Formats: sequence, C-alpha cells, structure tokens
Amino acid sequence: MKKHLITGGAGFIGSHLARRLLDQGDEVTVMDNLFTGNKSNIYGLMENPRFTFILHDVTQPFWGQFDEIYNLACPASPIHYQRNPVETIKASFVGMLNVLELALKTKARVLHTSTSEIYGDPLVHPQPETYWGNINTIGIRSCYDEGKRAAETLCVDYCREYNVDVRLVRIFNTYGPNMHPQDGRVVSNFIMQALQGHDITIYGSGQQTRSFQYVDDLIEAVTRLMQLERYPLAEACRRHGFDIPVVNVGNPNEFTIRELAETVLALLPESNSKIVYRALPMDDPQRRKPDITLAGELCDWAPAVPLAEGLKHAIAYFRTRLPGACA
Repeated sequence: MKKHLITGGAGFIGSHLARRLLDQGDEVTVMDNLFTGNKSNIYGLMENPRFTFILHDVTQPFWGQFDEIYNLACPASPIHYQRNPVETIKASFVGMLNVLELALKTKARVLHTSTSEIYGDPLVHPQPETYWGNINTIGIRSCYDEGKRAAETLCVDYCREYNVDVRLVRIFNTYGPNMHPQDGRVVSNFIMQALQGHDITIYGSGQQTRSFQYVDDLIEAVTRLMQLERYPLAEACRRHGFDIPVVNVGNPNEFTIRELAETVLALLPESNSKIVYRALPMDDPQRRKPDITLAGELCDWAPAVPLAEGLKHAIAYFRTRLPGACA
C-alpha cells in the first residue's frame, strides 16, 4: 500500500484522482487551501480511514512522509487565476519549490500537472512536447502560463541537480463532474448557460479550436505515468529529444468552439438558449490540439470517452449545481 499526497486535491481533477487512488487500496492525503477547491468534492471520501484532508496553502512549507506526490495546486481557470495573479504565480513557483524540497528530503516520486497553456497561442500544430511555445510574458494570462513554465523548469533542475524523480504532464482541456459551475471555462460555461436558458456566449468567431478530454481519461493517463519506472521512462523520452519525462495528455479530436456549443444544445433540446458572440479576450489561443504519440508509447494510453458521452455525464452533474437543486 502506497502513501500519496495530492496538493490541490479538493479541486476538480484532484478529487477524481483521490478517489481513484483510494479505490486501488492506497492511503491518500489531500492538501488544499480551498481557494478554488471545494470540500463538497471530497465529502464522499472523508469517512474512508485511508483518507486525510489537510487545510494548508502549498506556498507555505509542509512536511510528511509519502511515496508519491501529485502536484495539482494552482487555480486553472482564467476567472480564478486572474482574480489574484500574484497568488497564482506563487502557487505555481513557490508551491512547486515546496513540493520538490519535500521530495528531495524524503525520496518521494513527484508528478507535476502542467498545462497546454505553456504552448501559448501555438505556431506549431498539433503541439508536440518538443515545441517551446508562443507566450506573451506580460499579458493577463501570463501569471498562469509563465508560472507553469517556471514550475516545469524547477522540476527539471531538481531532477538534474538533485536526482529527484519527477515526471510532468501537460494537460489539455479537461471536463467532467466536480468542475466549478462558475469557473469560466468553456464547457462549464456552455452547459450552465444552456441549463438556465441563458444565451450561450462565444468569444471571437467560434472557429478557434480545442480538444476536450473527459476527466476519467486524464486520471487513467496520470496514474499510469506515475507508476512507470524512472530510468526506462527517461530513456524512452530521450528517443523523443529530451531527457526529462514531459508528456502531453489530451484528446487529439479537434472541435471548434462553435461545434462545442452546438453539441451542448443538441444534448439539451429543452433549452431555449441562443448562441451570441462577444469580443475575443487578450491572448486567447486560436488552435489547440495535442500530439499524444509519447503518451501512447509510454503508457499504452489513448482517450476512450467520446465528447457527446462525456458531456452527458457533465450535464447530469451540473444539473445538481443549479440554483435550488438538491446536490
């Protein structure tokens, strides 16, 4: 039985990961300051004797003996990370530093959840792990984009200088139950607007693309990657041009934002919502699609849940989060 720490574990992805690790018989400690996470995401886990919750901010030092640390602690939606950009970049950089210091002292294995946002508004399509990105360092998204890039650099340097066992996952758009209903991301926005009969708001022309991954597919990839032995993993990555494990995890099926809106409306035929258009926010990327060749080679992984099927599960969850609904 392994002991796991999940920083940011009361959030959307962290809560699913915690459940998965408990289901396989391990011990799980969730650390979260509840800035964007919510205890309701982990209520069903609290009575499990192998589960522990710690209210703590990852930017402050912490201690514990763990076999594996999953670092998920950072606001991930533009509404939340732009609300306090200084705290966002601190969560990425200082939080990562504290995780790595603990791993260095205790010999824990670390998996850091990075993001497709490190590619910025990409000039290469689809995006392989070897692409360096196209980032505005002084834009309104920079606190998150640059914070995540700096966290990757810290991971790589702790691996090279101090031999910490680290692997990085660059997560592309992910959706599913436990998303915050008002987190500002496109899937939750469209579903909540359609459920409430509000106009579905598309920013820009609607022709910009994303690749949407259901959360169960992500958790499968992350847990597989964490279990790979260190040196065969590093050798496989060298064949792809880098010596530190950095892996894209996302769905390579590309959809326009307009197509997403139309799919949501098709799944909610009772909705009287209309699609409306607004100005595109600053630095919003035009195309996003992961090259997942490496994830397939390393983990024998590919996403399995089609968009329409995953959206049905997400819609069922968001119905319980409507005003006046019973959760």
